[in-house]
Amino acid sequence: MRTLFTAEMSELADDLAAMARHVATAIDHAGEALLTKNVDLAQQVIAEDVKLDALEEMVDSRCVLLIAQQQPVGLDLRTIIVSLRISAGLERMGDLAQHLAEAARRSYPDSAIPASHEDTITKMIEAAKKTALEVVQLIETRDLNVAAGIVSDDDTLDSLHAESYKSLITQEVHGSAQELLNVALLTRFLERFGDHAVGVSRRIVYLVTGDHTGERSTI
Repeated sequence: MRTLFTAEMSELADDLAAMARHVATAIDHAGEALLTKNVDLAQQVIAEDVKLDALEEMVDSRCVLLIAQQQPVGLDLRTIIVSLRISAGLERMGDLAQHLAEAARRSYPDSAIPASHEDTITKMIEAAKKTALEVVQLIETRDLNVAAGIVSDDDTLDSLHAESYKSLITQEVHGSAQELLNVALLTRFLERFGDHAVGVSRRIVYLVTGDHTGERSTI
């Protein structure tokens, strides 16, 4: 019975890693679609989000069955509960990548990114892509140094988002209503992507250390 439980827990870890890799691919392709006005790539990101949703459902079902059938305690129970929350965070990150792809598709053949904010949004996309790859590495290795890197990347996203928002409310940028809306939405999607990555990292830190405050994720 314990052998079966161990195998199921291993498959649960594999499913989370698969979700993280899917998210990394989604944000990479969504970013490229935005920057290059590639509507076919944008459509691919949108279509493939259902795969991430299916993986989340698989993780959730596996966790429920493990709790019901095995009645885990201690670290095993903590791992299962944390896995449920991580899968939800990863699914949301995938949704945000999908939102970026939808923006690229809506604006085609024009760019969804106004020239005034192309540099800022490009930097945010690169930071988000780096964060997504770090989430994959963190889930696979549980290396707390990687968790610290995710927090640092989120600081970059927060700073760039604040900079772009300030430019809008202080009327430093002039453009159509749609262009200004695009800036507000795209930068918000990317900023939230980083927030969810930090949420995943803090849950891994909790799993490894038992510290639920998230403070050790910054070491």
